[in-house]
Amino acid sequence: MFGSVRVIIMAVVFIGISGVGVYVMKLRSDNAILQANQIKLEMSIESQKKVIQKQKEDFSKILAANKKMNTLVNNLQKDIDALDKRFNKGARDFGKLANEKPKLVEKLVNRGSDRAGRCIEIAGGSPLTEKEIKATKKSEINTECPSIANPNYEPY
Repeated sequence: MFGSVRVIIMAVVFIGISGVGVYVMKLRSDNAILQANQIKLEMSIESQKKVIQKQKEDFSKILAANKKMNTLVNNLQKDIDALDKRFNKGARDFGKLANEKPKLVEKLVNRGSDRAGRCIEIAGGSPLTEKEIKATKKSEINTECPSIANPNYEPY
């Protein structure tokens, strides 16, 4: 009787030790999986930090470009207002002037068209020429868009 009780106790102890061993092995494998997941998570966090930093840089570049564009738009609006004032003085009759002095009007229109074309080129991103940059007198400037074509010209 004591022999069979001993065998049962030994079997229970053996099964208990085996169960603890299996449990410890499972904990080790879970620990290895968790460590691998932790490494992946840390790499993902670093990657996200780089993405966020790049987005911040892009955002600041966009703000700078937007500010530059707003400045250009404001300058162009000033030029449009100046042209509007120039052409809407009193009771001018452009058709009558063209009939009386066609060569003069043709010369003026052609010169104005050339200047306006250059304004469009500059607004589209064309670099300024050395002559345009150095222009400081009214006789040297592009009168159609002096604020963008002649940055060193200051009226009055």
